[in-house]
Amino acid sequence: MIVLGIESSCDETGVAIYDTESGLLADKLYSQVAMHAEYGGVVPELASRDHIRKLLPLVRECVTETGLTMHKLDGIAYTSGPGLIGALMVGASVGRSLAWGLGIPALAVHHMEGHLLAPMLEDDAPEFPFVALLVSGGHTLLVEVKGIGEYVILGESVDDAVGEAFDKTAKMLGLSYPGGPELAKLAEQGKATDIKFPRPMVNRPGLDFSFSGLKTAALLAWQKSAGTAAAKADIAYAFQEAVVETLAIKCDRALKQTGFKRLIIAGGVGANKRLRERLGELDEEVFFPRQAFCTDNGAMIAYAGALRLAAGQFEPATISPQPRWSLESLTPLAQAV
Repeated sequence: MIVLGIESSCDETGVAIYDTESGLLADKLYSQVAMHAEYGGVVPELASRDHIRKLLPLVRECVTETGLTMHKLDGIAYTSGPGLIGALMVGASVGRSLAWGLGIPALAVHHMEGHLLAPMLEDDAPEFPFVALLVSGGHTLLVEVKGIGEYVILGESVDDAVGEAFDKTAKMLGLSYPGGPELAKLAEQGKATDIKFPRPMVNRPGLDFSFSGLKTAALLAWQKSAGTAAAKADIAYAFQEAVVETLAIKCDRALKQTGFKRLIIAGGVGANKRLRERLGELDEEVFFPRQAFCTDNGAMIAYAGALRLAAGQFEPATISPQPRWSLESLTPLAQAV
């Protein structure tokens, strides 16, 4: 089954074509980072307009690259949530309209299910069951995964998502947008000092997270510092170590609680080098998607959609994106028909 995937949940326009027999055939991505950098963050209205401008040209590029025609597509998958409502509307409208015009089924894909399944696109794909750590600018989730659509949320952030905490702390330190990668880069220049940040919620039961206090700790440390470049790098180092160690402790706890032997990490923060190093030290098997598939992309949507479309699942001819959408509400693949 050949499926076109569309991702437009935030500030990246992703389009890909996945074949259930041959694998990934084409993958195109356009990032809006340069546009939003002027404002220090994502401007939803500008994001929506840019998706409109870029989406159809990327679809044409993908189809041309594969040597196919639109009429060779068997289905279309598009991100329907969670995300920015305007941005989601663009992808959903284009995806549903194309499917209607071609007379093929369409499927609304959960953005975080796409991330969760991204490691399956690699040659060393993990087997079920596993624990998934989903870490991005908008989400921090620990999920028990027994199969596609069989998800139980074990823990989540009670305030800021980890990516959001990275970005806000970077902004407080005067780093450029997008702040998370810049803070991680700066942390590589820092070193361990007497600056010690808390590991939030690790000394209490459960698997929930909290990162808002770390932002405050970083701000206070910066205000008390000499204000030098070296001091800034040391604060970035201490902040990143606190976040990474907190995530590692919770992941280890989730593996022990479930008894599972595999952990997958996905989402934009999954590209963080220090996080990959630290989680690689755990006793269980750890899987990451390639760096390009950590951030939002069309390949993960095409893959997730292809699995469900091949199982007989499809959507009625309506456009109804969901800015908020629980992973636990998804239908298990075995029940999709």
